[in-house]
Amino acid sequence: MSTADYKTMTTAEIRRDYLKFFESKGCKLYPSSSLIPEDPSLLLANAGMNQFKEYYQGTKTMREIGATSCQKCLRTNDIENIGDARHLSFFEMLGNFSFGGYSKADAIAWAWEFITGTEHLGLPKDRLYMTVFENDDEAIELWHAQGVEYDHISRLGEEDNFWAAGPTGPCGPCSEIYFDQGPEFEGEAPGDDGDRYLEFWNLVFTQYDRQEDGSMPELPHRNIDTGMGLERIAAIMQHEGSNYEGDVLRSLIHVGEVLASVRYHSSEAVDKSLRILADHSRAVTFMIGDGILPGNEGRGYVLRRLLRRAVYHGRLMGVKGSFLTSYSHEVMRLMADVYPQLTENQALIDGIITAEEERFGATLDAGEAMLAGALGDLEEGGVLPGELAFRLHDTYGFPIDLTVEIAEGAGHATDMDGFNAAMQAQKERARASANRDAWGKANNVWVSLSDRLPETEFCGYEQDTCEGARVLAIVSEDGAELESAPAGQKVEVVLDRTSFYAEMGGQVGDTGKLGGSSLSFVVVDAKHHGGGLVGHEGELVAGELKLGDVVTASIDHGRRELIRRNHTATHLLDSALKQVLGEHVSQAGSLVAPDRLRFDFTHFEAMTADELARVEGLVNAEIFAAEPIVTKVMGIEEAKASGAVALFGEKYGETVRVVSTGEGESPFSRELCGGTHARNTAELGLFKIVSESSVGSNARRLEAVTSAGAIEYVDERIALLGDVAASLKCRPKDVMARVESLEADLREARKKLESVTVGASSDQVASAIKSALQLEGYRCVIASLEGLGGKELRSVWDSIRDAFPADPVACVLASASPDGKVALLAAGTDVAVSSGFKAGDVIRCAAERVGGRGGGRPNMAQAGGPDVSGIPAALESARALLGA
Repeated sequence: MSTADYKTMTTAEIRRDYLKFFESKGCKLYPSSSLIPEDPSLLLANAGMNQFKEYYQGTKTMREIGATSCQKCLRTNDIENIGDARHLSFFEMLGNFSFGGYSKADAIAWAWEFITGTEHLGLPKDRLYMTVFENDDEAIELWHAQGVEYDHISRLGEEDNFWAAGPTGPCGPCSEIYFDQGPEFEGEAPGDDGDRYLEFWNLVFTQYDRQEDGSMPELPHRNIDTGMGLERIAAIMQHEGSNYEGDVLRSLIHVGEVLASVRYHSSEAVDKSLRILADHSRAVTFMIGDGILPGNEGRGYVLRRLLRRAVYHGRLMGVKGSFLTSYSHEVMRLMADVYPQLTENQALIDGIITAEEERFGATLDAGEAMLAGALGDLEEGGVLPGELAFRLHDTYGFPIDLTVEIAEGAGHATDMDGFNAAMQAQKERARASANRDAWGKANNVWVSLSDRLPETEFCGYEQDTCEGARVLAIVSEDGAELESAPAGQKVEVVLDRTSFYAEMGGQVGDTGKLGGSSLSFVVVDAKHHGGGLVGHEGELVAGELKLGDVVTASIDHGRRELIRRNHTATHLLDSALKQVLGEHVSQAGSLVAPDRLRFDFTHFEAMTADELARVEGLVNAEIFAAEPIVTKVMGIEEAKASGAVALFGEKYGETVRVVSTGEGESPFSRELCGGTHARNTAELGLFKIVSESSVGSNARRLEAVTSAGAIEYVDERIALLGDVAASLKCRPKDVMARVESLEADLREARKKLESVTVGASSDQVASAIKSALQLEGYRCVIASLEGLGGKELRSVWDSIRDAFPADPVACVLASASPDGKVALLAAGTDVAVSSGFKAGDVIRCAAERVGGRGGGRPNMAQAGGPDVSGIPAALESARALLGA
């Protein structure tokens, strides 16, 4: 079959043409949502329909006939399969959607027009095949009406051609479109396991609402949900048979060819590694660009796993050092015109990738050392325990395939059944804790209200009081809409306009009251809900509140003033951090409260005292300069052109609010922000950093105070210094010198105590040395001591060696440590080890008797346990093992 019977199109051309085509049909173009979905039941955006779920449920209404989008997606359920020619973690999904706006017939006709029209894809009709749900006669006739022959349409069962959100809920038949790649590929018919008939577009017709009894009444309106994998159609349009042969992924594969000095299609192992690197590097770049940071759970764990798997496959091909930024820069070159946040966050992406690569390099080295020790303890032909392989994988991020490869090289198999059982148990624990209800009804009252009510108008930037506000909705604590509320009831109230700032962007919600002629409502919080609605949460303390009532909204003025100052301080702090640490710094979370501020930011190591002082100095210099805070409303592109900083991962509308410190062209700080701010930096009075800490491997946290909070903080510290000076009987300025003197005295006292308790002159240590047994080839001290921990037992071992300077010697020591637990140590000189003493074997045997676990090298091993009563049995088991 000829591969030249249709034209060639690039990925960018296909994406652009698809979106324009469906816009021309009346669909509204929606930009891709973030990989971090708004739906809390989803870990990552995994389909084009995610951002339209509320329209499917009927809780929101779309004004246009439908929507179209190119959605960036990430799926994690088959990461282990990535490396073949088909599977991807990150991909782009082209889609068009309808929520009662256009029909099944329209969807089929438009799909046929797009894939066969010469001004669009222009695919040859004789190479196109359709599958439909087995009893969907309507779809068969609709395809035939477009000119598709009946022998190019197949019926498939529910597993293949019926979509459902879950056991109950929206569902319906679907129809898939296949392309015949030719007889050189294996495969007999569309829907089989071969690659000849390649499925590239799925049209889902969601029209039923499956009930618990199995019945399927019609939904209020029929929905259309289609998805066409961009990578897959790109491969077809470029006359290739694999996702990885398309222009974007093939360019990323070339990066690996250059880095590793290898050729694609030179061997199966090289091909797998090159494909994994191409896929994972793109996924990692987009995840960080959308605000996901590496971590040990959730999205962060997925990111870290992908990044580490990529690094590992680079190592397999001999690539040394940090190299993944070469891939991320190529991703930016190929895709930043469509996804500009990639280049906007390049410094951050580069920094996180490099830091994670370096950290994982050390992990690989540590994992290899641990594995080498475990393999060294195995008998010839022994099997590496699956539990250990899983611990390497789960705790240390050590890839299982690397474990297997190293074990095989040492002549040992790996217990994969045990490993898989541990993996399955972990997955079951994760499933049990995850919310799988992708069509949940949570907060539907707010979705419904946002569809009916206008956005709440905020008039609180300059006014503390908003008169003449009308009550538009009353919502009870259990989420029900109310017509009225009596005194004593707790509710959320929605007004048409308000002076209350609702919690958003880290700034806490305002408190205050709503008042009327005969009612009083105390507001304890203001919350932001979808559709721009503000909920005033609180309790009606007098009167009756009814829909349509007119009230006066008044905030707590003093509290708001403190919040304003702390919010302005976060902007100054962000700018100062960038100046001191670098442009990779990006806000990763914040809290702006009346008493303090908390600022999380991306950075890869703890800040030094000098860096903290410089940041604090820069912020205070701006405060003392008394710069005015200037606010302007402008278009998003104008704001970006002015240099305004956007919050990492945040979505903005076409019109934004820009807050600057100072009136010049190059202010100290300029950010997009909807929060409330001081009028002048001088209002902040003083800025003091209270603490700096870690909130993850790539993020730090600063807590700080300003104005009244800063004065209170300084007063507390001065009072504390006075109390310390009084206790030390010195002047405040002499506190450090007095502390240093006391520390020197303490160190000397500890040395003297240690020599008494663990040195050879100690009664219990001297007694233990005298009890040394003569075993075959070496002396061995087996003794129970009192009040010593693991560190002290190592000092005892030093004393034992010193007592026998010319003889081979070993020891097995146990002690009830000061914390009430057991400390065990086994150690031997090199000659003792060569004579048969194995510290690791001894300590494993002894540890079982005290309820613990442990291990180590043949010449030294330690363990601990909770059961002090087991010490005699532990030492007896050691004697039995050593033949003493």
